[in-house]
Amino acid sequence: MNDITLDKTDWKKYRFDEMVQNISERVEPSQTDLDVYVGLEHIDPDSFHIKRHGHPSDVEGTKLRFYKGDIIFGRRRAYQRKTALAMTDGICSAHAMVLRAKEDVVDPMFLPFLFHSKSFIDMAITISVGGLSPTINWKDIAKQEFLLPPKPEQKRLAALLWAADEMIEKEKGIKLQLENQIQTLINECVSDSNNPSKPLSDLVYVNPTTKIDALCVSLVTMQDVSETGFVYAETKGDPTNLKNKGLTPFKENDILFAKITPCMENGKGCIARGLHNGLGLGSTEFHVLRPKIVSDLYFCYYISMSKFFRREAERQMTGSAGQKRVQPEFFDFYKLPMPSIEQRKVTGKRLYEIDCDISKMEEQIALSQQIKQELINKIY
Repeated sequence: MNDITLDKTDWKKYRFDEMVQNISERVEPSQTDLDVYVGLEHIDPDSFHIKRHGHPSDVEGTKLRFYKGDIIFGRRRAYQRKTALAMTDGICSAHAMVLRAKEDVVDPMFLPFLFHSKSFIDMAITISVGGLSPTINWKDIAKQEFLLPPKPEQKRLAALLWAADEMIEKEKGIKLQLENQIQTLINECVSDSNNPSKPLSDLVYVNPTTKIDALCVSLVTMQDVSETGFVYAETKGDPTNLKNKGLTPFKENDILFAKITPCMENGKGCIARGLHNGLGLGSTEFHVLRPKIVSDLYFCYYISMSKFFRREAERQMTGSAGQKRVQPEFFDFYKLPMPSIEQRKVTGKRLYEIDCDISKMEEQIALSQQIKQELINKIY
């Protein structure tokens, strides 16, 4: 796709207000019969697709009316890259602009991709005003100029871009199906009432003693651990210089479980792998879970990451707001129907295989997004 050569000889510059109409139809949520409210929180970065929304009864204050086919552009904090294409009528946050293509100048299906181009985002950030919540004013963006191809070329390029977008959405759909498979498999595995109810501590040692006897070990902060089981980055350190830091020791193939809010609720956790000398030191806000049987590693890890386990842990948290924590005793008293050792081994292996498929799909999505973005930037 990115081998496409663009001859811009016949392209023409237009002011933004020559390309779009700023729709400023005001609506009071309590006085509308519309069913859809779209806030900036409902728009995903770099995606035109609105996959969730609220209801007008959820909000107060004057909002903007939009119609199917309009563009909802997040003018507040433009660096968040939030622009969506309305597929129905509704109302949206006043922190957005509702824009409509002037079809004599720009194809409505070509226009949305402008908002995802690097040049547009850079411009939007530059003209934003304000400190904590930088916002774009219409008069400032209206006079910005953009180079557009003739209408037939717009139509051809729009078809290419939407084909790329459709492929990405399909790939995201496959990834979601795989994620649902993991949750379904876990739920089925621990919902058999014929199995004896046991706590997870029957299968793991909770915060076991770990001797740090190497001169160089991995240092893992809470920020290094993802919500999907990966360590994004870790550094090396000399443990003799860290004795008074109060860090949590662990070793290769231990499970790290974030115990503090909001990290626990957000699903932070991982299997510690690739550690320097097989040892690590991490945040004191980790619980360390060490499987008593090697074959239980994946089963225990996916249980600790499951939605139902995290929900129960959230209910059992103690402490003040903002500093709530899961106590180590939780792993002793929360019981669930426990499959046999062979079932755990088979289920854990299958969960790991699905997770690997998810990782591959994430890589494919990233590649597809990169290809689409390179084409957008080439056009704009």
